[in-house]
Amino acid sequence: MLVEEVMTTNLIKIDCNKSVFDACKEYSKHKVSSLVATDKDIIVGIVTEKDIIERVVLLNRDAKNTKISEIMSSNIKTVHALAPIEKAAKIMKDNNIKKLPVILNNEIVGILTETDISRTIEVYSQAIEEITKFYQTSRENIEKIMDEWENILVNLKNYKKIDGNKEIESLI
Repeated sequence: MLVEEVMTTNLIKIDCNKSVFDACKEYSKHKVSSLVATDKDIIVGIVTEKDIIERVVLLNRDAKNTKISEIMSSNIKTVHALAPIEKAAKIMKDNNIKKLPVILNNEIVGILTETDISRTIEVYSQAIEEITKFYQTSRENIEKIMDEWENILVNLKNYKKIDGNKEIESLI
């Protein structure tokens, strides 16, 4: 399964010079938990609800006077839209991140979240179930074929003993 098949395309961008309060309004308006921070349409970071809690609320900073650029994560990791979902999950695990911007043709086209990845579990479970059924059916079919061949060989041997025909003996 590819990243583009499960990513969230509802990517909300915000200018990094806007306030954290502005970011909170965008969260509320769009019902998202992260915003991609830009500076003159260039992606410079990502700001999450966790960033706001840890870097503003818990430090008692003023949300209206704190810029997004002051609290955002600027060393963002990305993944290509055509990468396998397993690669994205490894990047997220290795970097202890929950949101991963998705790139295609040098542009961010979406974001992959832990929630997006968790939705793939059902798909993989169904695939494993189908493979298991296919294996079981194939195994049963092979066993039937082997039994049929064994019966054919036994019958040929028995036929040879009864008939005593030299031509049949040379076939076995």
